Amino acid sequence: MKWPGKRLTSARPLLGTALALAALLTSALPAAALPGGTAGSGASDGSSRPVVALAQGALRGQTRDGAQEFLGVPYAAPPVGVARLRPPRPAPRWTGVREADRQAPACLQFSPFGLRDPRAADEDCLYLDVYRPRTARPGARLPVVFWMHGGAYSQGTGTQFGGRTMADLTQTVVVSINYRLGQLGYLTLPEPAEGSSPRSGSFGLMDQIAALRWTRENIAAFGGNPDSVTVSGQSAGSGSVCALLAAPSAAGLFHRAVLQSGPCTLLRTPDSARAEAQARAFAARAGCPGPAGVATCLRGASGAALVDAARTLPTPGPASGDGLLPVDPEQAIRGGTWNKVPVLIGSTRSEARFFVALSQPGLTQEQYTAQILAAYGDAGAEVLARYPVADHGSPYLALSAVMTDSSFACHTAWTAELFASQVPTYAYEFDDPQSPTLAGAQVPGLDESNAHSAELAYLHDFTMGDRPLTPVQVALATRMKRYWGAFARFGAPAVPGQTRWPAVVPGSGAAPVLTLNPSSITASSSFAADHQCAFWRTRPPLPF
Repeated sequence: MKWPGKRLTSARPLLGTALALAALLTSALPAAALPGGTAGSGASDGSSRPVVALAQGALRGQTRDGAQEFLGVPYAAPPVGVARLRPPRPAPRWTGVREADRQAPACLQFSPFGLRDPRAADEDCLYLDVYRPRTARPGARLPVVFWMHGGAYSQGTGTQFGGRTMADLTQTVVVSINYRLGQLGYLTLPEPAEGSSPRSGSFGLMDQIAALRWTRENIAAFGGNPDSVTVSGQSAGSGSVCALLAAPSAAGLFHRAVLQSGPCTLLRTPDSARAEAQARAFAARAGCPGPAGVATCLRGASGAALVDAARTLPTPGPASGDGLLPVDPEQAIRGGTWNKVPVLIGSTRSEARFFVALSQPGLTQEQYTAQILAAYGDAGAEVLARYPVADHGSPYLALSAVMTDSSFACHTAWTAELFASQVPTYAYEFDDPQSPTLAGAQVPGLDESNAHSAELAYLHDFTMGDRPLTPVQVALATRMKRYWGAFARFGAPAVPGQTRWPAVVPGSGAAPVLTLNPSSITASSSFAADHQCAFWRTRPPLPF
């Protein structure tokens, strides 16, 4: 996508500006999380708890809420000490039966908020959680849903996204992973990569690929089918799906893809030269000017020093132009040189409300007008005419609409069109005007329904919602899980007794989008018109 006189290189700083999710992790992480993912007592006595045998050793999980869970399972060796800023290594073996009834810590959080509980985050964090139906056994060959959390590549954890309900309802095996964050996960410097293969600083992406390889090698022991793996993610997790679609080394590790609120045409990767310049600035800020000795210095620095250096230099996420990710995902998809699988993609109705609420909660009409005119120059008057405050009810809602349409909504439509020309593609819009927001993120007096992350509580046993779902919302959540589960099973979200979900028709100009609303689920062809995408096709997203 190109715009006259302007080039969109990445929307990731846009996401990192307002995301305050790390502040929420304190209440979201399990209080008993400990480095290493080992456990004490479980939910039931060991004689009745499920045990699976892996090449690494045996795991003892637990039964909970209609499903079985195996928590804190190591998929790679701890990336600490001399292993910091290196590709992931195979997880060590163990003898006896490893307790898998307690979640592992989050990876180190590169957020200005951090975690109040020092046990909640650790560099020893390459663990995953597995959820399966209580009746699942080896050889069942159930579809696998592989989940990657969001958080601007700087914060978050897979432990917030329980998969018990999804596994039980849809008869799937759910895997939720941690991966390295911030500059420990994404640092494009050649020195740490010397002697490594591939030569890349996108260690977080390498972690995700390592977790997929672990899944391919081990998921059959849980009753999963290694030949039916759906990669899925939201926000930066969706950007990670884009990267996996374009990474040659991920070929064959998954068979379907779900992208939630992170379209590939929006979340562009920086090229390696630009990413290296940013990494050099970060290293200097961390007290490691280079290039001589920079790798040794960064491996010896404290985690706190690295987090502090990143406060004004957030990571851009995975870079393209190296051996791991040769080209930007959008470029790979346009050129047809990507890991082609069926795609399910979508966004929420009012994505940007989350970002505007956290960054500009007291926005005035004068500030709104000035911001639009400054961003769009001569075209500003037309933007204001299309998005008048009077039509939206407040400057906050008007600015949220501009940001939503110019970024997430229309780029989701354009990315869906790009996929649909090559593979079966299904698009959705989540639209619950009463949806909960994230715990701790509600700004008094502002309507944050349908904002970024609103759909997460409907698809996961989510620990970050500000309130429980109502019975009507639970019914919508059940229907959504069934759609997602059917897509994981068949490559098409076809559910008997539920509204038919039509595929995106390439070149139609008004692709059908399934609207997920508690009152009714309907297929609509007005999505592009509702979000004024013809207007935004020649204009860049409004910066957050």
